[in-house]
Amino acid sequence: MDRMSRPRSRRFPALVAAAAATALIVTGCSSDSGGKKSEEGEDGASAGKATTPRMTVALVTHQAAGDTFWDIVRKGAEAAAAKDNIKLIYSNDPNAGNQANLVQNAIDQKVDGIAITLAKPDAMKDVVSKATAANIPVVGLNSGVSEWQKLGMMEFFGQDETVAGEALGKRLNEAGAKNAVCVIQEQGNIGLTQRCDGVKKTFTGKTETLFVNGTDMSSVKSTITAKLKQDSAIDYVVTLGAPFAMTAVQSISEGGSKAKVATFDLNKELTGAISKGDIEFAVDQQPYLQGYLAVDSLWLYKNNGNYSGGGEQPILTGPAFVDKSNVEAVAKFAAKGTR
Repeated sequence: MDRMSRPRSRRFPALVAAAAATALIVTGCSSDSGGKKSEEGEDGASAGKATTPRMTVALVTHQAAGDTFWDIVRKGAEAAAAKDNIKLIYSNDPNAGNQANLVQNAIDQKVDGIAITLAKPDAMKDVVSKATAANIPVVGLNSGVSEWQKLGMMEFFGQDETVAGEALGKRLNEAGAKNAVCVIQEQGNIGLTQRCDGVKKTFTGKTETLFVNGTDMSSVKSTITAKLKQDSAIDYVVTLGAPFAMTAVQSISEGGSKAKVATFDLNKELTGAISKGDIEFAVDQQPYLQGYLAVDSLWLYKNNGNYSGGGEQPILTGPAFVDKSNVEAVAKFAAKGTR
């Protein structure tokens, strides 16, 4: 029996046959339409635009205010939407219940596909089931690599956070680190927890977890500073996002610490800090690629019945290390907001 004819929870046969030409509008808090601006794109993303019927795709993330990481994810999604003749509806809320409500809004408006993050998978379980019951294909990105199949989702695009954490732990060993603190900016976020757990698994030195309020950078700085003053033996601060790494650099200065900073994820400012030596290295999961592939996969499924990874394996976008040896090659893309 071939792949498309097998009965399984992640199939959506009605969508393969359908060709909806009517653009649908999704309404919800923190929502924006891709519209003409994203179709044209600053970097000519509209080149080679598909002539297939117009689709509507909802991208729903757990982005918190001020987290620039998600701007990169969104740019990738917008580029794919422009190429594929897709109306992209972006919405976000760091509160898991509110994020689930945004997904429900998309279901109610009968969008052609949904891409979501699974920072807190249990909160998304019921709403994903409702989407699949309505024959709306759902793909995951960024968070939830260990959970997407359990929820009956079609595909996943991101990095294995445990593997990424293990890779960073090994890198700390190579650097001769002895005492690291891993800073988690959002309690309950499964991906962030997996990163720190991965570090602990391979790092041979001492590892301690420090929780901070990621929505308040002044609080992040004061909490890290206090920790460094309390424990002068800390020689590495591991952060889980670029903005927090930059704040950790300030904390080290204010705390009179000699600790170094390693982090997950990139942005323009962080690549500059690596070049200057303020930050040792970063683990890059290529968020632009995550947004691009998630949206493009829904177009491919509807128009050609494709499953990336055969619907069985995730598509990994990381981890890769960025340090002084290769930062210049990445920095030119980070300057455009795409790395």
